[in-house]
Amino acid sequence: MSNKKFITSSGIKLWPKLGMRASFGLMALELAKVDDQLLIVTGDVSTSAGLDRFRKKYPEKYIDVGIAEQNLLGIAAGLASEGHNVITTTFAPFQTARCLEQIKVNLGYMNQKVCMIGLASGLVLGTLGYTHCCIEDLGILRSIPNIDVISPADTTELAKALEAFYLSKNSMYIRLTGGSNIPLIFNEDYNFSLGKSSTLKEGKDIAILSTGTMLSVAMETANLIKKSNLSAEVINIHTIKPIDANKIIECGKKFNYIATIEEHNIIGGLGSAVAECLTSSGGTAKQLFYGINDKYSDGGEYKYLLKKFKLTAEDISKSINDTIK
Repeated sequence: MSNKKFITSSGIKLWPKLGMRASFGLMALELAKVDDQLLIVTGDVSTSAGLDRFRKKYPEKYIDVGIAEQNLLGIAAGLASEGHNVITTTFAPFQTARCLEQIKVNLGYMNQKVCMIGLASGLVLGTLGYTHCCIEDLGILRSIPNIDVISPADTTELAKALEAFYLSKNSMYIRLTGGSNIPLIFNEDYNFSLGKSSTLKEGKDIAILSTGTMLSVAMETANLIKKSNLSAEVINIHTIKPIDANKIIECGKKFNYIATIEEHNIIGGLGSAVAECLTSSGGTAKQLFYGINDKYSDGGEYKYLLKKFKLTAEDISKSINDTIK
């Protein structure tokens, strides 16, 4: 990758209006300008991944293997072994669960370096049911060695994560959550560091640790409980692996309560990763888990499912108030 930056001020402003998926397609166009070795391998998702323009402009950099995700990972690993910077993308459950053995063997065990983009993770594809919703991917991939696991809070953080892939020695999984027109949280000068959390708001009564587009819900939750004279510290855990254990241990000593908010099963994801760190913190913080309570529900629209699983700022703030007060 050349020294030329692919993140631009105009991109920072435009991307949130389009959401994660469409923005990824635009970022790919910019990446192709600065990376001669870039190849994007997909599983019949050029439109869904916002890659139609990329496919037409850079046909030599675009490989579509069809709906054959296990082959997709094998091909990607082979191309990576020949010196290419390979990005794979398809919907999150197919990118992860469907080709788990290929990820384990080709990327984890053989340590071929590939960047995997999991489209529309979490609950956003709720109308298609849990074949397409993905509440398991963090738990699946953080158990495999040699894979960094990132859940960006907004489109700026997605771009920064793509930059970080080039600097890491490992493969990377980037989990895209949220729909279109997501909140912009970070600007161009945001200092993203793989494995290091970022604190958005200082507080003294509770630490709220969140990941992905749930970070905006965490910020709203902090504002709501402020009305009850509760002060929340809001921390963005964008990297699930390697996780910022030092920060979490610090929180375990500083606070009586820690809340984790994620659009994922409460088993295996951010909540579990934080709990693992807290066992060695020496602190006495009580952890509150907000996520999908280890169940598959009926399908439905995105907002309906967030409400059903009480993943709105109103529901979370009420729970926190009831617990602390």
